[in-house]
Amino acid sequence: MSVLFTPLALRGVTLPNRVALAPMCQYSAGPDGLPTDWHRVHLGSRAVGGAGLIITEATAVVPEGRISPQDTGLWSGAHVDAWRPITAFLAAQGAVPAVQLAHAGFKASTYRPWAAHRGGVPDAEGGWTPVGPGSEPFLPDYRRPTALDEAGIARVVEAFAVAAGRALDAGFRAVEIHAAHGYLLHEFLSPLTNHRTDGYGGDRAGRMRLTLEVARAVRATVGEAVPVLTRISATDWVDGGWTVEDSVVLAGELAAAGVDLVDASSGGASAGASIPVGPGYQVPLAARIRRDAGVPTGAVGLIVEPEQAEQIVAAGEADLVLLGRELLRDPYWPRRAAAKLGAEPHWPHQYTRAF
Repeated sequence: MSVLFTPLALRGVTLPNRVALAPMCQYSAGPDGLPTDWHRVHLGSRAVGGAGLIITEATAVVPEGRISPQDTGLWSGAHVDAWRPITAFLAAQGAVPAVQLAHAGFKASTYRPWAAHRGGVPDAEGGWTPVGPGSEPFLPDYRRPTALDEAGIARVVEAFAVAAGRALDAGFRAVEIHAAHGYLLHEFLSPLTNHRTDGYGGDRAGRMRLTLEVARAVRATVGEAVPVLTRISATDWVDGGWTVEDSVVLAGELAAAGVDLVDASSGGASAGASIPVGPGYQVPLAARIRRDAGVPTGAVGLIVEPEQAEQIVAAGEADLVLLGRELLRDPYWPRRAAAKLGAEPHWPHQYTRAF
C-alpha cells in the first residue's frame, strides 16, 4: 500500500492523502486584491487532479502586505465573498482548501515577474510604502520601508488574526502562516534582516517573538479544530543567518503556540545566498525538524517523481509533500502517481472514459 495516499489527520480535519499544492503566487488579482476566475480554475484543476490539500498563494492580511499590486488579499468582507465559490469547488472535489496568510514586509510593492520593469512599484503605478523591521530596502531598486514601531507590530498581529477569522468565513478549512522567503515574519526571524535592539530583535527569542505572537493570535481566532500550518525558511543558506538549528527551536515553540505542521522551505532573506538547488534539496531540513523538534513537517522543493514523494513519507522524513512546479506542469500528478504506486487513483466520473 502507498503511504503517500493514506489520510493525514490534523486536528478536526483529515486530508485524503499526503500530497499538497504548494502556495505559488499567480500575480493575477485585480488592484483590490480579489481573486479572479484565474484562481478558481488554477486551484480548482489541482483539486480535480487529486491533491489532498490545496494552499492558496500568499494572501495578504493588509493591502500594504501584498508582494505586488496583483496579489490576492483577505482584508475585507468583499474578499470573503470572492473566495467562497473557490473554496466550495475545492471542497466538492474532495480536497481541503487552505489559505496562506502573508505580509510581504520590505519585499512589498514590487512588479510582478513578467512586468517590463523590476524593483519597487511607485505610487503613481499603484504602489505604496512598505514596512519592515528596519528602514533598509531589500535591494537598491526596492522601495525603502518604514520601520515598524510596537504599535505597528501589534496591528500586524491583529491583522493576521482577523484575516484568519475571515478565512473560516470564506470556507477555508486550514490556515498557513507565511514566515518564510524574506517576507515580514522571516525578516524579523533572520539576523540578516533584523537589527533591532528592542524586544522584537536582538537574540533569537526576541527575533522569534513576532512570529510566535502571530501563531498564538491565529490559533486563538480559529479555535481548536482548525489546523494551523506555518511555512518557514529553515535556513538562510548564509553564514551568520538563520539556521536549521534555529528552526528546530522555532518549530518547538510554534507547536507550543498551537501550530500543527511546519512547512519547511528555505532562503529568501539574502539575494546573495548560495542555495544547493537539486531534487529534494530541502527534504533534509523537514526531516531534521521533524526528528529533533518532534513536530509534523511538510517537505517541498523539486519533488518530481512519485517514488521520490513516496519515499519521503515512508521514511519518516516528512508527513506530507508539497508540490509546486510539478503541479504547474501536470495538475493530475496526484492521480497519475496513485496509479503508479498501486493506489486507487479515483478519477472523477467525468474523466473515467479516458481510462
